[in-house]
Amino acid sequence: MFDIYQLSDDHEAIREAVREVVDAKIAPHAADVDANARYPQEAHDALVATDFFAPHIPEEYGGVGADALATAIVIEEVARGCVSSSLIPAVNKLGSMPVQIGGSEEIKQKYFPAVAAGESGFSYGLSEREAGSDTASMKTRAVRDGDDWVLNGVKTWITNAGVSDFYTVMAVTDPDGPRGRNISAFVVEKSDEGFSFGEKERKLGIKGSPTRELFFENCRIPGDRIVGEEGQGLKIALQTLDHTRVTIAAQALGVAQGALDYAIGYIKERKQFGKPVSEFQALQFMVADMGMKLEAARQLTYAAAAKSERNDDDLGYFGAAAKAYASDVAMEITTDAVQLLGGAGYVQDHPVERMMRDAKITQIYEGTNQIQRLVMGRKLLA
Repeated sequence: MFDIYQLSDDHEAIREAVREVVDAKIAPHAADVDANARYPQEAHDALVATDFFAPHIPEEYGGVGADALATAIVIEEVARGCVSSSLIPAVNKLGSMPVQIGGSEEIKQKYFPAVAAGESGFSYGLSEREAGSDTASMKTRAVRDGDDWVLNGVKTWITNAGVSDFYTVMAVTDPDGPRGRNISAFVVEKSDEGFSFGEKERKLGIKGSPTRELFFENCRIPGDRIVGEEGQGLKIALQTLDHTRVTIAAQALGVAQGALDYAIGYIKERKQFGKPVSEFQALQFMVADMGMKLEAARQLTYAAAAKSERNDDDLGYFGAAAKAYASDVAMEITTDAVQLLGGAGYVQDHPVERMMRDAKITQIYEGTNQIQRLVMGRKLLA
């Protein structure tokens, strides 16, 4: 029987390399990125310079070809210092994964080299305001016109919208067709006529990662921009999420680890009643629970990442489980980190309040944790 996963020396070397980059060039800007709700350009540049911008892109397209576990480690380590910045490699994988799963060789050759080189980012356009968990009820339409397709509609909650140059967009191509099998996937470019962006959303956390709507008003794209076969878009989209929920779990691990590290450092220094508060058993029990749950989440996430790399049949279950458990743990650990700092945890002088706000989204995007439990329950009962 083979191991569920095994960390190699290369994986540990990647972790060390990313951590050095994060500590030197990403974490020092995280508070300013959050305070000013600005894109983390310093992180962007540092990730491009070190080949961590889109590490999952295969070598044949100019990428480094990092496996799913290595990519998860990159995202985890970036999120430890700045969750907004971790969305750069995470969303590049999310946006390009449909092309990797269902795209032709021609479309991969067209888009992947620019992403691998850090010249362009890739975002993902699935959700709509009235089609979040119920993705099959989307209203965005793509209509054939000669050799082209013409898109009309609105996509919502699109991460890094306006920054990315490429967007994988799902649209209904057969309004009278069977529900869920009447949707196709397309690559839309930022420069396409009829394609524009809404205002940036004002958010609780991940403020450095712009979230905007995508507007399509008679947006004409060439026929060769379809990803996979007509009518296969939603299938490809859901297969994508099976893989990329692992990256959200990794993101949750990172922010939880960052909060735990900071809280431990603080309680070792903070004194009450003549001794460090870390010597009080009540706080030791809190830290013990935080560490235990974080490590359990890490083991589940890494196992899911290995299953993603192998494309195992039970990836759907493991991806959902990792995402749900790790994000719930991250919310709990970051909240407890604020508690451990007391009043200091509630002010912006310390990063744990930002981490708590950032952690919340991991329970929501790429499928709420309630949806993850539906996925798991159905697979267990099948």
